[in-house]
Amino acid sequence: MTVLDESSRQYDLPLPPTLTPARLTELATHAVSNPEGKTISTTAPYTGTPLGDLPLATKETVEDAFGRAKNAQAGWADTPISERKKIMLRFHDLVLARQAEALDLMQAENGKTRRDAFLEIADTAITARYYACNAERFLHPVRRRGAVPVLTRTTELHHPKGIVTIISPWNYPLSMAAGDAVPALMAGNVVVQKPDTQTALTALWALGLMREAGLPADVWQMVVGHGSEIGDTLLDGADFVMFTGSTASGRRIASGAGERLIRAALELGGKNPMIVLDDADLDRTIAGAVAGCFPSGGQLCVSIERIYAPDARFDEFVDRFAAATRALTIGAAYDYSMEMGSLTTPSQLKTVTEHVDDAVSKGAKVVVGGAARPPPRA
Repeated sequence: MTVLDESSRQYDLPLPPTLTPARLTELATHAVSNPEGKTISTTAPYTGTPLGDLPLATKETVEDAFGRAKNAQAGWADTPISERKKIMLRFHDLVLARQAEALDLMQAENGKTRRDAFLEIADTAITARYYACNAERFLHPVRRRGAVPVLTRTTELHHPKGIVTIISPWNYPLSMAAGDAVPALMAGNVVVQKPDTQTALTALWALGLMREAGLPADVWQMVVGHGSEIGDTLLDGADFVMFTGSTASGRRIASGAGERLIRAALELGGKNPMIVLDDADLDRTIAGAVAGCFPSGGQLCVSIERIYAPDARFDEFVDRFAAATRALTIGAAYDYSMEMGSLTTPSQLKTVTEHVDDAVSKGAKVVVGGAARPPPRA
């Protein structure tokens, strides 16, 4: 696995021409600004070099964002669904038209392969079009049976929640940032979002496109900062919370949402086994196992974490799965030549290394990989 390796520096891979310093600075301006000029930096996993500086949000700047969002919400909710649909369809078209820049950006910030990045382009475009075309039907009033038939009439109505707080992760920086915001916006809500700092530029790219498509400025805002400093403020101002991240953080958010009696949607970590049956077609099974284990370097909540195979086929499965894994094209490139890229941060490398060491200490046998692969020397 090609990962950040502190002992031998990363790839000597220049940023693509789309990601000029001026363009990266322009993307950063879509975030809520810090009056004091304080910033927070991100680095590229492939090279370890700085990508850009982002305005660092404080409790006060987040509160200001919520104030602007609250003022904008009524007008946005009154905007006809047909107008919201036009904005979302323009966003859909812009995502597809500008995908080359977004692919470069996701790879630069996350370290994933281009094909994994393209999945996010497709997912975001499909999500935007789906809700644009179906929101009116979803939100239409629904007649229900009255408590007393004939004498009473019941109609189910749908109203916006108000301000939706979205806390989105680094592993799918476009899908999880824009994909969660799209249905909230189409339903008449406003959004205050904290994307993960490591991949905030990708989220801000989506925000810029949405505003270019016609979305009013204060309807969707992004703040960049430390969860420990602004997390409580993000929860305090919300009418609904959408969080994707660790189970530990999810528990804290669920507790806070419960205290305020607001709803929360939590997408947390997973433990996902694959089970190989006695009559499995191993050609298809091995291909499926590789496809299920290694997208985005395995940094995915639904990635396969363990595989159970029957004794009668265990050795054959392990040998063939190891061979297929060993054959993966691994490295860093801003094209479709690689099948697996880099882990995203040094902390991810530390976590993966600890998992491997822990397994080996408990009797596991490493049959392929198991250690960080240093990049090739020039």
